[in-house]
Amino acid sequence: MKKHVAVVGGGVSGLASGLKLLEAGFDVTILARELPPHTTSDVAAAFWYPDGAGPVEQVRRWAAVSHAEFIRLTAVPQSGVSLKPAVELALEPFAPPDWLALMAAWEPVSYAPNLPGYRTIVPAINTPTYMPYLLEQFTAHGGQLIQRDVTNLAELTAQFGLVVNCAGVWAGELVGDTAVSPIRGQVIRASKPAGLPDEIVHLDAEIYSTYIVPRRNDVILGGSKQRGDWRLEPDPALAEDIWRRCLALQPALQDAEILEHRVGLRPGRPEVRLEVEEVGKGTAVIHNYGHGSIGHTLAWGCAAEVVQLALDCS
Repeated sequence: MKKHVAVVGGGVSGLASGLKLLEAGFDVTILARELPPHTTSDVAAAFWYPDGAGPVEQVRRWAAVSHAEFIRLTAVPQSGVSLKPAVELALEPFAPPDWLALMAAWEPVSYAPNLPGYRTIVPAINTPTYMPYLLEQFTAHGGQLIQRDVTNLAELTAQFGLVVNCAGVWAGELVGDTAVSPIRGQVIRASKPAGLPDEIVHLDAEIYSTYIVPRRNDVILGGSKQRGDWRLEPDPALAEDIWRRCLALQPALQDAEILEHRVGLRPGRPEVRLEVEEVGKGTAVIHNYGHGSIGHTLAWGCAAEVVQLALDCS
């Protein structure tokens, strides 16, 4: 008899976990306050970037699993996944990030205006295509959807044999985890000018990272990492700063038209929480949250581990 699993959360972690559980033979129902295109995962300038969350060893392992899945998805046009050059920059010369060892090839570069960095090829995720694709795949494989707010996991453990908690930034309130806090990300969605190179540019910084992510029909300009900030309304002053920083990296953006300002609240935590919590005889919760700003990068790797934990609970 198939075990019925409830997945809390309709973002990329919930959808990836739900899909992999379906493939493993479980009956799965996703319960979520928001579904694509209205999740934080839809706001993301999503590209594969295995840095910025812990524990480092597990993050690298999860990211490698996701990388293999993304490579597979590049052969599925409707997935919205492709490969793009990506440039990782800093203000001062720096040693190659250790995650570059996961890549088949990379090279040092000097990027205008005289910024040192490294270029490699990474999976790029066009979220306006990718998130609806995941949702469609979930229902096509027999998954059930219930759109509602979940405020108490106990009500689900009484109904389902297993619950998977992918509630993102709201997981802290849901389970009383004070280590969870929002990392506010604000971006600009702009038109893609003809002269803009089709490559991802990322200049990392603690609070105001700058990135330019060309997509199929637009370009995402960012950004911010404002910890502990729950504001969902765009900040006009920050928008101006994002525009200025991105224009300094890529003058071709001068011809872009600003289409939209968006804000997402990433689920910040010192370390990803991916573990089983026994909550009663025959019932358990698998927690899968705290991915920070790299939820897309970790989703498939974490989902594979969720499946293994779920099988161990069966």
